[in-house]
Amino acid sequence: MGHDVVVIGAGYAGLAAALRTARRGREAGVRVTLVNERDTFVERVRLHQRAAGGDPVDRPLAAVLAGTGVDLVIGRATAVDTAARRVRVAAASGGERGLGYDTLVYAPGSGADTASVPGAEHAATLAGRDAAGALAEDTLPRLAAAGGTVAVVGGGLTGIEAATEIAEAHPGLRVRMVTRGRVGGELSARGRRHVVRVLDRLGVDRVEGTGVAEVAADGVRLADGTHVAADAVIWNAGFTVPALAREAGLAVDADGRVLVDATQRSVSHPDVYAVGDAAAATGPDGRVLRMACATGLPMAAAAARAIAARAAGRPAKDLEFRYYIRCVSLGRRDGLIQVVGPDDTPRDTVLTGRAAALVKEAVCRGAGNFAAGRLSLRAPARLPGTARTPVSTR
Repeated sequence: MGHDVVVIGAGYAGLAAALRTARRGREAGVRVTLVNERDTFVERVRLHQRAAGGDPVDRPLAAVLAGTGVDLVIGRATAVDTAARRVRVAAASGGERGLGYDTLVYAPGSGADTASVPGAEHAATLAGRDAAGALAEDTLPRLAAAGGTVAVVGGGLTGIEAATEIAEAHPGLRVRMVTRGRVGGELSARGRRHVVRVLDRLGVDRVEGTGVAEVAADGVRLADGTHVAADAVIWNAGFTVPALAREAGLAVDADGRVLVDATQRSVSHPDVYAVGDAAAATGPDGRVLRMACATGLPMAAAAARAIAARAAGRPAKDLEFRYYIRCVSLGRRDGLIQVVGPDDTPRDTVLTGRAAALVKEAVCRGAGNFAAGRLSLRAPARLPGTARTPVSTR
């Protein structure tokens, strides 16, 4: 008898899990169906480039999946019935259908957390292709021509990449960063100094040390009552995951991420695996891994190994993970490679400038190729900045 695997989501983790499960499980009769809302794989780590006016980097899923044995269903997963082991899908063309599974891989990804602050739902985000495209094709060119102001909320790496990319591409814009902490606070002192120098060179203002209490049509109101004027607000202050897993009765953490064991298997439902941003996997120090393709891709590889092994009656291997680097693009010609310890703690060692920008581009290209099945797990090289997952070019 065959073994039906349904994968929800074709982001980095979901696509990688689908392709590797199909390949590894072929001899055991594993059949894989991939459910995704759109017919393309979107390289999310490049959406700040897209927002600033760069070309979209999308890969048609039909081409990526050709010859792999993975069936593609375009639609949105609306419910999971864990008792009946069925996924309800709202088809893009209209109507609904049900997909039965023996094993489910849950990988719906994450979106911008715009519900935590009043008015944030009206802000622009970089969490999706359409949102980034609207910034690139309308909002930012229009405001740049008028000498307008954009407030980028969030001082983490996503906010830094957005602010620098936009400021470099649109010198006619005034760009402000607004954050409750310090911009780049998770970096080493050397790393942060370089980021600040680049922000100063690009003319990016910084409002630090107080959170946003409300997003308004003319800017943001801070927790201390200060009003920061802006013609547009780009929200990068945190991410949230879909409620689908919680509604299905899966064990989840306070953020709604599926609790998994060391093989990415749900702790409450052994026929469900979770990978990527919507999975609460832990590192060697017991802390939940941060949301990133650097963590999602190793999760996907571990889940694929485990599913194929169990389908063939073999024991599954645990995820082996440690952090190596954090990569930050600072426009097209500058960057920061922050060396970190196994637990993601920043070290003093950094790479900056053009060399760092080239490394960041190589990592982005490698992540996209790994997800799309163009990198193999069979050779000893490692994908920079991720787990102990061996990869090589086919």
